[in-house]
Amino acid sequence: MAMTRYLLKRLVYMIFVLFCVSIILFIIYSLTPGDRALLYIGGSGGMRPEIFQMMYERAVQELGLDRPMIIQYFMWMKNVVTLDFGRSMTYQTSVINVIAPPMANTLRLNLFGLAFTFAITIPLGIISAARKGKIFDNVIQVVTILGYSLPNFIFCLIFIALFSVHWNLFPVAGTFTIGFEGTPFEMFMDRMWYMALPLGVFVFSSLGAYTRYVRAAMIDALRMDYIRTARAKGLREKVVIYSHAFRNSLIPVVTIVAGALGSIFGGSMIIETIFSWGGVGRYMFDALMQRDFNISFAVTLFYVLLTLISNFIMDISYSLVDPRVKAIS
Repeated sequence: MAMTRYLLKRLVYMIFVLFCVSIILFIIYSLTPGDRALLYIGGSGGMRPEIFQMMYERAVQELGLDRPMIIQYFMWMKNVVTLDFGRSMTYQTSVINVIAPPMANTLRLNLFGLAFTFAITIPLGIISAARKGKIFDNVIQVVTILGYSLPNFIFCLIFIALFSVHWNLFPVAGTFTIGFEGTPFEMFMDRMWYMALPLGVFVFSSLGAYTRYVRAAMIDALRMDYIRTARAKGLREKVVIYSHAFRNSLIPVVTIVAGALGSIFGGSMIIETIFSWGGVGRYMFDALMQRDFNISFAVTLFYVLLTLISNFIMDISYSLVDPRVKAIS
């Protein structure tokens, strides 16, 4: 019962924050310089004045610009709830049709990247903390500092030079082979072949920060009194590390996992651009440059929703890892 109340309270909080953010986004959207109706019809384009005036007035009515701002907001939110973000002024089609494929590409790259990253960094951080000061830990420290210090585009250039130019193992850019047809498994493997380089850069460039974070959390846990007590009782070192220390260091680890989910779309924009992966980051950038505000605000609202969902998952994880969280929330 307490768990249900806790989750309901967090869910109401998430909806309230989303509502407040939607108001802020709509105000920014409304105060953006420029005539939205004129952008909507694509300018006069050499049309006759009477035709242009007719199209302009129709655009004003369709966008609700002739109504009070509060009515415009509820019209906008009604469309957003039904996933109708309007029409792209650049591509002259529905915003959903424009952003759905790049969002799928970005999700695919980031979900695989995060899965591989945490599958490597969590065990690596635990082992490094357990062997603090030894050769293995020193080597990991040097490697992770390099990975943490160098920007993504340096790793992109190194991976391209090695795996595409020198060894010719993977394609430099793209998401799939144009014109390729085969079984679903063959299509999947074709996409994974194209994903190999951006995925490798994503994982390698993420190892440094996450490994050091897990290592620091484990070192703090291994210094606690209950660890000395467990060792004094004669428990095996593996039991001490994995059953006692790691379990009590899960809260900071949960924090970085949930935080990574919140940045799933923004974290790979450089990688997507260099490898021409066709993710949502490039569409977002192009939309801002071309003043295609329907696309930019749809993607921004999705960023906000994803961040709130990641925080909700974080809250649930906290309550599962440490039951005391429910008591003080």
